[in-house]
Amino acid sequence: MKTAVIDLTHGSGGKAMSDLVASLFLRAFDNPALNKKNDQALLDRPGGRIVMATDSHVVTPLFFPGGDIGSLSVHGTINDVAMAGAWPVALSAGFILEEGFPLDDLERIALSMALAAREAGVPIVTGDTKVVERGKGDGVFITTTGIGVVPEGLDFSGDRCRPGDQVLVSGTIGDHAMALLAVRERIAFDPPLLSDTAALHTLVARMVESVPEIRCLRDPTRGGVGAALNEWAQQSGAGFRIREEAVPVREPVFSACELLGLDPLHLANEGKLLAVCPRERAGELLEAMRSHPLGREAAVIGEVTDDPGQFVEVETTLGGARLLDWIRGDQLPRIC
Repeated sequence: MKTAVIDLTHGSGGKAMSDLVASLFLRAFDNPALNKKNDQALLDRPGGRIVMATDSHVVTPLFFPGGDIGSLSVHGTINDVAMAGAWPVALSAGFILEEGFPLDDLERIALSMALAAREAGVPIVTGDTKVVERGKGDGVFITTTGIGVVPEGLDFSGDRCRPGDQVLVSGTIGDHAMALLAVRERIAFDPPLLSDTAALHTLVARMVESVPEIRCLRDPTRGGVGAALNEWAQQSGAGFRIREEAVPVREPVFSACELLGLDPLHLANEGKLLAVCPRERAGELLEAMRSHPLGREAAVIGEVTDDPGQFVEVETTLGGARLLDWIRGDQLPRIC
C-alpha cells in the first residue's frame, strides 16, 4: 500500500487491488470461506428454506453517533433476512470506492463491519471492490447481500394480517434518523443522541420461540413506521389503528420533531422492528420481547382493523384521529 488514499489502480484487478484486498478486507473479515480467495464462497447446504436479501448503503455522513456505514451495512441486511423469521448464515459485501478516499477511513469502515459481523455471528464470506474516478462517487457505497434459513412451519408475510391482530414495536422510534440529522445540522443533544443500529436476529429468535404464530415482521427503515404499516395494509387488504400515546419516542427525538415539523412515525430506524400477532398472544409476545436487551422498551401500539379502504389511522393524544399516509417526498435523504 504505497498511497494513503484510494486510486484507480485499486480497482484495476492488478497487484494494487490484490494488496488492498489482502491487507485490508481479508485481514478484517478473516474466516475460512473468505480466506480461500475464490470469486465465490462455498457453503454447506443448510436445512430449511433459504431467505436472501440485498441492500445498498449510501448514508451520509459515513460516521455518525452510534455507528457508521460499515456496521449499518451489516446490521441492515441481517435484519432484512431476520424479518422472515430466518437465522442469517452469511453475508457478501460489494464496495464502490471513489478515487481519493482515505485508506484510514476505509480501514475503519472495514473493521467496523468485521466487528458487527462477528458480534452477530454472521461471517462476510465473499465480496467485490470497484473504484470510480474522483467526483463520480461519494467516498464509499456498500452493498451487502445476506442469506439465511427459515425453520419449517414459519411463514411471515404482510398479507397475513387479520382484523383484531395486535401491532407491537420493539422500542423507541426515530433514533437513527434524528442522530444523523443532529450531525448534519449541528444540533446538540445532551447526552448525545445515538443511532439505534443493531442486528435483530437474536431478538427475532426469542420472539419466534415464544410465539411462532406471529403474522409478520418488518424493520421500519426508510419511511419509518408509517411506510411499514401502509405496506402491510395494502398487502393484507385491511386497515390499522395506532395509539399515538402508546408509541415509544425518546424525549429529545420528540422535541426535535416538534421544533422541525417532523413526524416520528415517518423517521427511519435501524435497530427496531414491528410485529403483528393474534390478539390472544400479544401479551406473551410482549413479555418475550422485553426479556431481550434489544426489546426492553417494547410496546403494543395498535391493532389491525376491518377497513376495506386500507387506511392507517392514528388516535392522537388529544383524543382525535388523523390519517397516517405514505410520506410524500423524503423527510431526510440518505439515512441508510
